[in-house]
Amino acid sequence: MALHRSNLPQLSGGDFLTDGGLETSLVFLHGIELPCFAAFPLVASEDGRETLRTYFNPYLEIARQRNLGFILDTVTWRANADWGAKLGYGARDLADILRMSVTFACELRNAFATKDTPIVINGIIGPRGDGYRADHRMGSEEAEQYHAPEVEVFCDTAADMVSAMTLTYPEEAIGIVRAAQTRGVPIAISFTVETDGRLPSGDTLQEAIRKVDDATGAGPIYYLINCAHPKHFESTVATQGPWLARIRGVRANASALSHAELDAATELDAGDPEDLGRRYRSLRDRLTGLCVLGGCCGTDHRHIAAICESCTPREAKPVTPSRGPTSARFGITRYAETNP
Repeated sequence: MALHRSNLPQLSGGDFLTDGGLETSLVFLHGIELPCFAAFPLVASEDGRETLRTYFNPYLEIARQRNLGFILDTVTWRANADWGAKLGYGARDLADILRMSVTFACELRNAFATKDTPIVINGIIGPRGDGYRADHRMGSEEAEQYHAPEVEVFCDTAADMVSAMTLTYPEEAIGIVRAAQTRGVPIAISFTVETDGRLPSGDTLQEAIRKVDDATGAGPIYYLINCAHPKHFESTVATQGPWLARIRGVRANASALSHAELDAATELDAGDPEDLGRRYRSLRDRLTGLCVLGGCCGTDHRHIAAICESCTPREAKPVTPSRGPTSARFGITRYAETNP
């Protein structure tokens, strides 16, 4: 059963897991060739869907065994116009892929969700560009027009929310948030950072969050950091300020290598799952709102299990429906209100 979009359970307490590094796991652990690093074509065939079930099932089992919630992503990180064109997919084809991805995620939810393991269907939007670089940047208006078709399709499906992952500069994030706001769908924004803790654009994480919140009236329901090892941003979040409360999710890489090094790697660097789990525990001490715990490149279910062990997750709590006005119903504290 679909959740009510004004009452997402991860905003009401309890921990929510995600999967790990989908694409790196499929390539290096499952031996699946992914042209343009795109997993979305798999959802169009029964063999592909079975591969995706094999990938997702261990993560969902961990959540169910531990009575934790789960944010279940669609496999659509590359399913936008530019990347789709490189793979021979037109606009109608991509819309069909987005719908099939949500349908597939709903099938998994039906198989694994319990009253103690709520599962949120999360429509994933990826960057127009590479995800590791901030070249060929769009302005916010162009970004809104570019990503609006993806948001539009997700809005008409059973997806509970959308998330834009691995963004490298704030203007693209602003455009995606505005597209989601226009269509009334909750949106989370995830930035990636380099080894110095800054976005590939050069913005600090604080600057990027401030720019997006200022331009959209604190539009995102929350922010995440993904596709970077905790070493790269631990010092960044070891500061003070209300902006830190806007970060509620981390999906870190297993490897401490830079983006450039990972791009050139021919073997998987799985890092140290136990060390990664301890670093999440340390991050939680600094990011008091951190409740979405998952992985990115190089991580698999072993890393998610280690994160659970280190963070001693709380059991999922019953959800109390929000009755506040639209501007506050997602539990958002506007940045401007806390940092004039």
